[in-house]
Amino acid sequence: MSSERENHREDIAGRANVEDTPELLAYYNELDSLDAGALWTVANKIEPWQPKSSSEAVLWRYKDLREHVLRSVDLVTPEKAGRRVIYLNNPGRRDVSAAVGWLYSGLQVMNPGERASAHAHSASALRFIMEGTGAYTIVDGHKMTLGRNDFVLTPNGTWHEHAVEESGTPCIWQDGLDIPLVNCLEANFYVVHPDLTQPATFPVDDMSHAWGAPGLQPIDNAWSQGYSPLLKYEWGPTYEALLRYSKSTDGSPYDGVMMRYINPRTGGPVMQTIGASMQLLRPGERTKAHRHTGSYLYQCAKGEGYSIIDGKRFNWGERDIFCLPAWTFHEHGNASNSEDACLFCFNDLPVMTALGLYREEAYGDNGGHQPQ
Repeated sequence: MSSERENHREDIAGRANVEDTPELLAYYNELDSLDAGALWTVANKIEPWQPKSSSEAVLWRYKDLREHVLRSVDLVTPEKAGRRVIYLNNPGRRDVSAAVGWLYSGLQVMNPGERASAHAHSASALRFIMEGTGAYTIVDGHKMTLGRNDFVLTPNGTWHEHAVEESGTPCIWQDGLDIPLVNCLEANFYVVHPDLTQPATFPVDDMSHAWGAPGLQPIDNAWSQGYSPLLKYEWGPTYEALLRYSKSTDGSPYDGVMMRYINPRTGGPVMQTIGASMQLLRPGERTKAHRHTGSYLYQCAKGEGYSIIDGKRFNWGERDIFCLPAWTFHEHGNASNSEDACLFCFNDLPVMTALGLYREEAYGDNGGHQPQ
């Protein structure tokens, strides 16, 4: 037992550097029996010099996953599965079913005429529509029609359900949730709607009509929730905003032309624990490398390109998804010299910011670019 004890000594001033002795090993065993331990034996492990993510950088190619996602339609029903989803399982985070860090993601599929039961949970959730027509979501009575590249919120504590109209086509969208984070905090609750469905009690797309105009708020707004009242962010206005912004800026050297989805009531993130953005890379553009705290999941919404993450190149095209572990150097490039490329991203940046944990660092060598 004593010979297998971990030893995390570091011969550096200010760090724990206690040599094992027979007397100390016996002492540690006595502490074990009391469900206690000596801090100096683990201090260097639990207080690292810098973040070291257990997540791996992974690229999930849509062409590889799509046939398996569609096959699930023949294998399980929404009623039996609850939600028919193929989730993204990061090799370093399989113990918590996370795609990266404390973020979960998966691809959900529904056929025309199908409807998943209404439910609510403590985890915050989002959807990014990948393909198909006729999909809609109802959130606390607000029905929203959904199209390709639309981004929709189903915030924590809200009743929500998803369906596809009879006249629609098979639909696939990416789910994003903070389930691993909420479970880590031991704060997750889940409840099924007593009627298994909820009525749409407001005009269709009412929140988009009320809150979707840039720079304007409804005069009678009484919104007091911690999440955005604009529950749906449509692709058309988002892409137009990026194009217009690109005419007035050189963009970030690290992210190109990037805009964050915001809560129009506060100017803050769309939800309290999950943020999101869309960025545009001009034809031939290659950003410089940097790293920051927080975990990020990207989906290519338009075009094709590549990202270099800790020196490894990942080539991506439309609908491909890749993750960025915390504190890893990364840079992006547009593979086309004639067309722009767009990356949707959701992240835990609101958590990092709220807790005062956000840090960022540029890559200083080789003109800001990583060797491959």
